[in-house]
Amino acid sequence: MSETMQAEPDIFRLRLPASSANLGSGFDAAAVALDFYLEIEACAADEFTIEATGRDAERCSRLENNLILEIYKGLLESNGRPVTPLRIRMMNEIPLGMGCGSSAAGRLAAIALAVHFGELEWSSERILTEAAALEGHPDNAAACWLGGFVAAATEGVYEQRRVHVARVEPPSAWRAIVVLPTEPLATSKARAMLPECYPRADVVGNIQSAALLGLAFAQGRGDLLRIAMQDCIHQPYRASLCALLPPLLGLAGKHGILGAALSGAGPSVLVIVDGEASLPETITAIRAALEDQPEPELKVCRFNNQSAASQFMR
Repeated sequence: MSETMQAEPDIFRLRLPASSANLGSGFDAAAVALDFYLEIEACAADEFTIEATGRDAERCSRLENNLILEIYKGLLESNGRPVTPLRIRMMNEIPLGMGCGSSAAGRLAAIALAVHFGELEWSSERILTEAAALEGHPDNAAACWLGGFVAAATEGVYEQRRVHVARVEPPSAWRAIVVLPTEPLATSKARAMLPECYPRADVVGNIQSAALLGLAFAQGRGDLLRIAMQDCIHQPYRASLCALLPPLLGLAGKHGILGAALSGAGPSVLVIVDGEASLPETITAIRAALEDQPEPELKVCRFNNQSAASQFMR
């Protein structure tokens, strides 16, 4: 960040991680934080300005139809606070519309900005609850705000809404590869593919897998992930929009790959690998499985265990 901005008396800084939600069976309930980020630095100004670098910088720097600015302004107005214009600098590593939690990171950034500059005095729990309400589900927001692997559930509605979260740190040896296609996919389009009703056998199968999912992360049971990440609720219906998914699902249990699933609503795919040593073989296998498709980007990363909430609330 520039020396000019660092000299300002009240500078707000926050780093929010990418996240991968659902993890197959944990539809709208489970997610994990990844170690690439949206970084925000902001201070009060005479007018709104955004200087963005990194991925999708042109979109991130727009003042019109900007997710962060719209939520920031709306929260201040709805809470009876003046809208303080901001000079914002951001460095974004999270691809937009790829199922990597960009909307959760953006919404949490907006809420945190409103709480800070509007002096709202919200607790960490209230910030997370607001983000989950804006997201429509708590998984991405909880992983982004708290780090690690989370299982999350929402109770109540409106002012009585509450988010309950259980969090563990994934095994330090595990690695993740996010396989990014060339084109994004709107979450609304992916959601529209889902049916209203499901066969009982599919629901039971997902409950069984989801029960294993949290324990696999908590106990470091990589041998369980192939089954724990199997899904009958959303992935089969989204596969036609996410061409990377079918060939990569078939790699689970081979080449060091513990499990694979759509990342969020897709179209990216999250591949979990047993360790650093397996990465060359895993990458070769992924590229071979996708050789008849436009070459995807492979983003190798670790799981992020740092809590953004602790940065903000200190």
